[in-house]
Amino acid sequence: MTQPPTTGTRSTAVTAVLLAALASALILTVRKDGYFADPAGLSWWYAICWVLFSAAAWNLRRAPTRHVAALVLAGGVAVAVTGLVAPPRTSTDSFRYAWDGRVQAAGGSPYDHAPADPALAHLRDTWLFPAGAACGKPDLAPVADGVCTRINRPQVHTVYPPAGELYFLLVHTVSLDGVRHKALQTGGAALAVATTLALLRILRRRGDPRTAAYWAWCPAVPVEAVNNAHADVLAVLLSVAALGLTVRHRALGGALLGLATAVKLLPAVLIPGALSGVHRPRPAAAILVPAVAVLAALYLPYVWASRHSVMGYLEGYAEEEGYQDASSGGRYALLRSVLPDAWALPAVLAGMLAVSLYVIRRGDPERPWSGALLVTGSAFLLTTPGYSWYALLLVALVALDGRWEWLAVALAGAGAYVTGRAVHGAGTTAYALAALAVLCAWAARSPSTVRLRRVAVGARGGRH
Repeated sequence: MTQPPTTGTRSTAVTAVLLAALASALILTVRKDGYFADPAGLSWWYAICWVLFSAAAWNLRRAPTRHVAALVLAGGVAVAVTGLVAPPRTSTDSFRYAWDGRVQAAGGSPYDHAPADPALAHLRDTWLFPAGAACGKPDLAPVADGVCTRINRPQVHTVYPPAGELYFLLVHTVSLDGVRHKALQTGGAALAVATTLALLRILRRRGDPRTAAYWAWCPAVPVEAVNNAHADVLAVLLSVAALGLTVRHRALGGALLGLATAVKLLPAVLIPGALSGVHRPRPAAAILVPAVAVLAALYLPYVWASRHSVMGYLEGYAEEEGYQDASSGGRYALLRSVLPDAWALPAVLAGMLAVSLYVIRRGDPERPWSGALLVTGSAFLLTTPGYSWYALLLVALVALDGRWEWLAVALAGAGAYVTGRAVHGAGTTAYALAALAVLCAWAARSPSTVRLRRVAVGARGGRH
């Protein structure tokens, strides 16, 4: 049934009001420096933002189709720029990005020296390497007598892949002197909006673009992609483009998937989704060969130019975060609640193999993002990562596919990263609730449940 014009206009207006409220709440959230001082209070602000986001996305369903794209884009711009109102609040990763860009601009390899290495002392400034009283802040790490740094883990080599490093160099090169953190934040905002545009383009070809709002308005985007300026947003943009192109242009989609993986390694988990319904070697090779070729082509120059491994601190990071030894960290939390620690990693590998094979075998080649969402979401629930920005990729996949319940997994990441500092076990609880939400939604969408609902509706209709 077609909505009356007044109803559609009212829904558009209500959505706009909710977006204004969301943007206002996000400004207050980003300006609150509560990660160390008040993680519980910051968690409540996160909750308010997610409630407003949910209300706006829900109300968008009733807005006229002709208004949707403009609403999504305008709201996405308004939401993204809220991340620019303060310096990075809950992560110091962008300071490493700025340092790596500076090292490369000076002719060095970012993989050769740790930031604390005296060999690079001539590149230091008072922004990244303050001294004196400033070193008392909890987010600064000591380097030498009286000198500290905003860069986390300053004693270890960088962990970022080559396309990420090229992005850091590009931002450094085009930035004006003295802009400091604003350069990477502005880049993050531009990439976040570009991702919204890519989603709208893909979804409008297939009908209704409403689900693009799941990315454009999600609170994780201004917090992690813009304020904290995580390079994951570049990987997300490339991943969205890759999956959109894979349907008709496998080689180009595969090349972009390789490029996304060369920014952050996480997009490699999209490979089974890209291969959805591909049962023959030749079409599979059309995706995989360009992906591997692009990845290798980007790594090789750094391999030749570096005296140390281009893997950097990757192995140490995996060990530090508990991915190699389940008993040493908070990873695999859901599995460890029902299995011995020693079984967790084998269970993850077996589970990921099973889900990947299912997607490759049964996935829809016209909707590779659906399989990619299942594999990526399963990976998050099995590994329970402690960093909330990893879920940016998941949020974009939800926007492509429309299964909103997986957003609970992204919210769980914030629970693990922020709320876990105030409430013991909050991350595990959040991931458990997210898994429950996914299972309930799956059950509600299953063919047997749909048939039962139809039978029940028919029975009620027959009594009238």
